[in-house]
Amino acid sequence: MTQAAPAGTPAFTVDDSGWVVGVRHCMSPNFGPRPSGTPVVLAVVHSISLPPGVYGGDAIERLFTNRLDWNEHPYYGEIRGMEVSAHFLVERDGNVVQFVSCDQRAWHAGRSHWQGQDNCNDFSIGIELEGLEGEPFDALQYPVLVGLLTALAGRYPLRAVAGHEHVAAGRKCDPGPGFDWPRLMAALAWPDRCFPEQVRLTAP
Repeated sequence: MTQAAPAGTPAFTVDDSGWVVGVRHCMSPNFGPRPSGTPVVLAVVHSISLPPGVYGGDAIERLFTNRLDWNEHPYYGEIRGMEVSAHFLVERDGNVVQFVSCDQRAWHAGRSHWQGQDNCNDFSIGIELEGLEGEPFDALQYPVLVGLLTALAGRYPLRAVAGHEHVAAGRKCDPGPGFDWPRLMAALAWPDRCFPEQVRLTAP
């Protein structure tokens, strides 16, 4: 799916090794190879804040690079020892950090299922938005997400965008009701089939 970035959104470029040009790179050790011959067809939108509801700081970056001090906050004890990552983090101010090449398999979706396929990490790109499920996301994050998805769709055969809640129903609830799916759909102007049925049913 190839198209120019919509007006008013950042135009990103993905290089031949799966890294986006011009954003900050902070390499995570938490990745692996995709199964041979597996195309990247899905983008999974997540939300994250550490501690929950606290924005800013470098705790997310330290989590994704296995440097988080588990004793620093009571909540961190609940996730002690987790080794996770995502391809991208879009911060509240719209800044982007990339942790894993899009050619590689990041550890973001966990047990998951999408359109007849298990293990979404194998065929997806994970994009974390700094935020808390149920709370609104910052207006600055939407055009950046649109620009990223547009660039990724120009480099990979993406055919769908879903939330973590859609690929891990009953286990995860992010990005949650605070995420404006109609806004994303209108900005991308991709066919309705590219979005989860639950989202299409609630779109105006």
